[in-house]
Amino acid sequence: MLRIDRYWHSLNPVAIVLFPLAVVFGVVVTLRRWAYRLRLRRVSRFPVPLIVVGNITVGGTGKTPLVIWLADYLVRQGWRPGIVSRGYGGGAQHWPQQVRADSDPAVVGDEAVMLAARTRRPMCVGPDRPSAVAALLAHTDTNIVISDDGLQHYALGRDIEIAVVDGERRLGNGLLMPAGPLRERAGRLRRVDLVVVNGQGGEGEYSMKIHQPGVRSLHGDTRQTLEAFAGRSVHAVAGVGNPQRFFDLLRRHRVTVNEHVFADHHAFVERDLALEPALPILMTEKDAVKCRRLACRDCWVVQVDAQPDAAFVLRLNSILKEISDGQEASGHPRVPDL
Repeated sequence: MLRIDRYWHSLNPVAIVLFPLAVVFGVVVTLRRWAYRLRLRRVSRFPVPLIVVGNITVGGTGKTPLVIWLADYLVRQGWRPGIVSRGYGGGAQHWPQQVRADSDPAVVGDEAVMLAARTRRPMCVGPDRPSAVAALLAHTDTNIVISDDGLQHYALGRDIEIAVVDGERRLGNGLLMPAGPLRERAGRLRRVDLVVVNGQGGEGEYSMKIHQPGVRSLHGDTRQTLEAFAGRSVHAVAGVGNPQRFFDLLRRHRVTVNEHVFADHHAFVERDLALEPALPILMTEKDAVKCRRLACRDCWVVQVDAQPDAAFVLRLNSILKEISDGQEASGHPRVPDL
């Protein structure tokens, strides 16, 4: 099967052939955005601040680790954050759905369960994000909402926009889909509040680094460092948006990797983990929530934690203070004094 994304990193004949479709896509995206800006389509606003963490490219950029960091940071600052997302991969018959650490990923989505487990914060998912926010606020004491993805979901009013960019792939060939990886034109980054680069940021950007990864057993409570696998051969399975980042992470820690790539949000079954030769199997946290009910004697989960740079934290605090002051002046319920 042809994988279009293989051609998104350069100007090549395939990208050129697809360019007319990218022009049409760009017109549709622009018209849709203006429909919301002109209030021809409804934008839902809420009585609490809402932060969107998203990207303008297709594929993984590392936004989920930033969402986890942001939720933990807001708790330390005295906020009561809740999280909403689309619930990709979930097959629920009714939306929105509240998510817990023990929820079924087949119902609410793998990434949602992983986020609920890591952050221990209230979470609600659904294709209609404003409805998910409303349900979250109705059933919890949340006083600030983080939307995992949704930068292009303009029906969802937002107070802060954070765009995450992959430090290695950046914006690919700079073309819109399907000729390139862009969901919106590159100029969209000039209109967000914060651009975070997963890696080394440039001028006007903030850098985000990944902490020393930890490893835990899929079944049980055994924990160790990734260095324990240095010099060893492993099977690495990944059903995520950018599996190569996971494989490269392991190799940077001197792990010999046998790559096993699955589609994003792949529903794992036991035969997927019946790999030969018999070696340890390493997987991402997102994949682990779908594998935790499967038999696997030597499966390990690699836990990744992000840390944005100090300049990002200062700017985030400044924006939150402005929002906090504005809310109190408008008579909204009291929020933390930042």
